[in-house]
Amino acid sequence: MRKIYVSDFTLSKLAGERKNPLLFREKTDIANAVEAMGVDAIELAPITKVKEDTIVYKTIAANIKNAAVCVPAGESEEDIANAWEAISGAAKPCLQVILPLSTVQMEYTYHLKSNKMLPKIEALVKAAKAKCESVEFVALDATRAEKDFLVEALKAAQNSGACALTLCDDAGTMLPGELAEFVKSVRGEVSVPVYVKVNNSLRMAVASAFEAVLAGADGVKTVIRGSNELKVDDFASAVKAKGENTGIYIDLDVTKTHSETKILSKRIADTEIPAQEQLPGSSADIFLDGDSTSEQIAAACAALGYSLSEEDLGNVERGLKRVCESKGCVEAKELEAVIASYSMRAPSTYHLESFTTMSSNLAPSMAHVVLTKDGSAEISGSGVGDGPIDAAFGAIEQAVGFHYELDEFSINTVTQGKESLGSALIKLRNGGKLYSGNGISTNIVGACIRAYINALNKIVYDTDEEE
Repeated sequence: MRKIYVSDFTLSKLAGERKNPLLFREKTDIANAVEAMGVDAIELAPITKVKEDTIVYKTIAANIKNAAVCVPAGESEEDIANAWEAISGAAKPCLQVILPLSTVQMEYTYHLKSNKMLPKIEALVKAAKAKCESVEFVALDATRAEKDFLVEALKAAQNSGACALTLCDDAGTMLPGELAEFVKSVRGEVSVPVYVKVNNSLRMAVASAFEAVLAGADGVKTVIRGSNELKVDDFASAVKAKGENTGIYIDLDVTKTHSETKILSKRIADTEIPAQEQLPGSSADIFLDGDSTSEQIAAACAALGYSLSEEDLGNVERGLKRVCESKGCVEAKELEAVIASYSMRAPSTYHLESFTTMSSNLAPSMAHVVLTKDGSAEISGSGVGDGPIDAAFGAIEQAVGFHYELDEFSINTVTQGKESLGSALIKLRNGGKLYSGNGISTNIVGACIRAYINALNKIVYDTDEEE
């Protein structure tokens, strides 16, 4: 039985096509889930934002224990150094040299003739090899390259230190039998493993991959979700059905592969946002770490809609540094939690004494809230709403005698298990300014009430200061 190498390039694909970029946690979650399926390698996107990508890739590299972690090496010594820095901590790091070999792509992308491309291949592979023992050469548009030049280029990469070669059918015009003949003609010319990246434009990706493997290909490239690529669950099913008869096997856990791809496919689809919602300076662009400057932190707060004083910005910066000591970096939602916790440490004008809620699917929810004002006077209010949280907010407004626009609120769990803590983040708007509040409790309604009162106290304090 011959083992077939499976490399997943979902993260690389999503980085190149999504209107809304993946968040830090989404990238690490996908990488962990893909490894759990049993893939042999996980391919990351080219490094474009050195600071941000390095932090994310280092985290992924540290978490992945069994699969190789691959990243494009780039086209300069600086690019290669950055790529290596990002994944050097992986158990199995791999640098990829990715270049087109068809005449049209070489001339269109690099304005190079074939005789100039060969030295470029040799130089980049040797430079990557000097950093990393495992180097893969990826031949883009290989199926449209001139056969003699293709073989010469692959041999040049191999002789320069490439440990594996990938043939890409980017045009997607080959039938399964044609791709098999193509692979067979190339496989006999080189001695290192040869992988294929097939195209599904003819809706024959599984058949093409299977025929290529039977013709001598040592591995395939897959994705979790995509219309023109080979899907990992489809290939796993094919090998499960016909692998024993054809003498091949893969390390994928077929059952887990099917379940994980369903979950991840839905998650990826649900988090996509139309392009018109992606504006320069939007929350999707926020990424801060312990080395972020005061100006960068201030710009990120402004992008979220907060107009903070110099003192509050200083408090947020100190809070951010503390968080980054353990977490490494924060994005938009986490920055909002920091703002809620550290900005405008307002005195507790209002303090929660007790609350009672009643909720049913047969009638509107009701809530009664008791507060103390300035540490002595007790006030209370009752509210009716669409759910206990909405009713509780109405009760607070009745108690204090003011209505504030609820700009946003979100709920997350802080710990795991039945007794988990719930964290609520509230954003109230008053006079055009945003005030955030944070609350934590094992009772999620209580967490929301505490967050609302926290934001309310900031409004009262700010209003008193202005007067």
